[in-house]
Amino acid sequence: MGRKGTMEEESINSIYLDETMTVKIYKPSSFSPLYKYHICIMQDGNDYLQLGRVATLSDRYHEDGTIENTIFVGIHYQDKHDRRNKYHPEGEQFVDYMKFLANEVVPMLDEKLPTYHMGGCRALMGDSLAGTMALMTAVKYPNTFGKVIMQSPYVDDFVMEQVKDSTSVQSMEIYHTIGTEETEVETTNGAVQDFLTPNRKLKEFLQNQCSEYIYHELDGNHTWKHWQKDLKRAIPTMFGNESH
Repeated sequence: MGRKGTMEEESINSIYLDETMTVKIYKPSSFSPLYKYHICIMQDGNDYLQLGRVATLSDRYHEDGTIENTIFVGIHYQDKHDRRNKYHPEGEQFVDYMKFLANEVVPMLDEKLPTYHMGGCRALMGDSLAGTMALMTAVKYPNTFGKVIMQSPYVDDFVMEQVKDSTSVQSMEIYHTIGTEETEVETTNGAVQDFLTPNRKLKEFLQNQCSEYIYHELDGNHTWKHWQKDLKRAIPTMFGNESH
């Protein structure tokens, strides 16, 4: 089945990352500059488009009126080392990558697209380390990003501290999932880690802080099979058409 919407690409010569970054923009088939759009920026962009089938879900949910006008934006990594370098809290480009999202990606999208220019209408979405990046960027730039979708994020002491020190978590809308089998996840550097316990700790904190916090535990492990299925709930939950 072919995509109904249109995929466009923009390049950003990032001053923060010192490289040219490709930004994929998926517009719904009903796109018109006369409407305004919510924006969902996905790290691991190609994975979300291919393995997560986000374009297909966007087509379906726009067509049946399940979600409000939303443009899905994908940004990908070069390889697993580049990914860790950009998304991991200890990565060399971690802070620069957040600056790239807030100061380069968002202004470009606001210029090229009919967006709301409000944090509450911009979401960051990611799986695993990309989910960590989504949360950390929203914590650092709360006026720019008001929504987070994180699927099985990597959570360590640094992540917990950043969230606990944040005064902006209260006003955020967060969708958070973790698999009950994610007790032995192999990470990029070959180590095996328990993702479930720290995610539950993060949940304990967030559920008392967030204005809108949705948490689900999935029956499954740290794989796209489960994230893809979960997106069928995550996207309508976060971009649902309230009049629908």
